[in-house]
Amino acid sequence: MYQFDIATGTKSELYRDLLAALDALTADEPDPIANMANAAALVWEYLPDLNWAGFYRAVDGELVLGPFQGKVACIRIAIGAGVCGAAAATRETQLVADVHAFPGHIACDAASRSELVVPIVHQGELIGVLDLDSPEPARFDAGDAAGCEALVALLGPRLVG
Repeated sequence: MYQFDIATGTKSELYRDLLAALDALTADEPDPIANMANAAALVWEYLPDLNWAGFYRAVDGELVLGPFQGKVACIRIAIGAGVCGAAAATRETQLVADVHAFPGHIACDAASRSELVVPIVHQGELIGVLDLDSPEPARFDAGDAAGCEALVALLGPRLVG
């Protein structure tokens, strides 16, 4: 059983502790699905105001649902479609304050109001995306983007089997 001391202080302290916990969870585990599952659970447990946290995996030119926490989700997303597809196509983090204003947004959960999607790239290959949704408008900021980019940088090499 894992017990983590996650800070309730500043956002940077929270992400520092999440990074340390993710490192401990995934350091010796070679299975990418197990690592994504524990990462999704960790983020879900410690980041407030989320209604979905998980992964879409790059499989045969599209994004396919991976481990997550939250309501049932869209299973397949075309590269370039919606926020997740945009992150995969551009390989750039997508920080969306109002998903209803995002062209082509895919509404898997009508309660979602804001979204943060970070592409996972390792040695030039797209592995997938980390997707966080919130029912709160403008829930995510640059601090969340930087924190999640650090999580993905650690996790990326641990998702190749």
